[in-house]
Amino acid sequence: METYLVVGTGKSGIAAAELLTKKKEKFYIYDGNTSLDGDGFFAEHKEIEKTSLFLGEVPEEIKKEVTVAVLSPGVPTDSDFVKDLVSYDIKLSGEIELAYALGKGRVVAITGTNGKTTTTALTGCLMEEYFKDVRVVGNIGIPYTGRVADATDDSVFVAEISSFQLETADTFYPKVSAILNITPDHLDRHHTMENYIAAKESITKNQKAEDVCVLNYEDEVLREFGKTLSLKVLYFSSARKLPEGTKGYYYENGAIYKMPADKVIDVSELNILGLHNFENAMAAVAMAEAFGVPRENVVAGLRKFTAVEHRIEYVCEKRGVRFYNDSKGTNPDAAIKGIQAMDRPTWLIGGGYDKNSTYDEWIEAFDGKVKRLILIGQTREKIAECAKAHGFMNVEFAESLEEAMDICYKNAASGDAILLSPACASWGMFKNYEQRGEMFKEHARNYEE
Repeated sequence: METYLVVGTGKSGIAAAELLTKKKEKFYIYDGNTSLDGDGFFAEHKEIEKTSLFLGEVPEEIKKEVTVAVLSPGVPTDSDFVKDLVSYDIKLSGEIELAYALGKGRVVAITGTNGKTTTTALTGCLMEEYFKDVRVVGNIGIPYTGRVADATDDSVFVAEISSFQLETADTFYPKVSAILNITPDHLDRHHTMENYIAAKESITKNQKAEDVCVLNYEDEVLREFGKTLSLKVLYFSSARKLPEGTKGYYYENGAIYKMPADKVIDVSELNILGLHNFENAMAAVAMAEAFGVPRENVVAGLRKFTAVEHRIEYVCEKRGVRFYNDSKGTNPDAAIKGIQAMDRPTWLIGGGYDKNSTYDEWIEAFDGKVKRLILIGQTREKIAECAKAHGFMNVEFAESLEEAMDICYKNAASGDAILLSPACASWGMFKNYEQRGEMFKEHARNYEE
């Protein structure tokens, strides 16, 4: 019988504590915030068993009793706090691992630097066209632990998995997995690119020979990784027809095909734009068909799906100026996709928390589209220096998102776009990228015509 310590009282910690309550497991809760009102916490979350809540530090007798620590994704596994827990022979787990260990159902899991949320939502849409009980969970904003308590063997989970969550996945086992791409991100957490790549690739570690991994053929790291796998590999490519004998999907002449020449759909029938979204669609089709969804259901789901909130999301138009919310563009590579999707002169709002990213390729992707770059947050000086080093001088600072938007709207002309695509995380100024995006949308809609 395990005794759990739930570390963190955010969304994933709350969901983990709720699941442990429903499963009648013994657990304690810890939070580093010493000013947290414990009575208020349990009063607000009545579905959580009122157990001991430790703030600031965990008593030694509890560390001796606990066997599993359930870490929130934001807690680094190499922190002094976690190292101390490990010294007491406490096993590290995470919300994803806990849900899998205590729940039922089959899993499809998606990771990668960019495109995870759209691909996860789209895969869920394709699965729902065929299976009766489909649950879309994970880093997409719906804790896996919150949807697993009443799952059955027939439940299908489509899970977006971050590199942070994979660090604490031990027995987690997807029948079908996908790694969409790997570009530098979260190096403040993983320290080296090698560590980050290893975390992403670990999604396959428990898969068996009959299982499937979907990989991006145009990502050199993943193309080589596929050669090392003993399970079934399906590739997708947006740049070429796959080499003869290679299994997978490709984009050519405005359509998506399955090798060698089996047409799936014309991309003109999709409600999502841009080559990166055609890649997401190919990955979703590969996973759904590998999982047994018939082609007719796949095509029906593709035609039905619409864009994900906060990802190059059209908001509104005021006096001829269009607003686009790409708050989920939390790293330079994702933000490049936002710029590439714009078809009009663009006022770009960027900046935020520093994840030790470099911004050269993002600035170079402006390609004459960006009229002015308005920067906010911790990274604004760093990005401004990078922009000017690349000859882009139209840079301005703002103290808040609202001020940045006001600068844009005051100066934008009819036919322009205002794009929030920060290339940075939201932490420090916002609770998460969703809050940042919602504030952008609300402020945009409140402008006078």
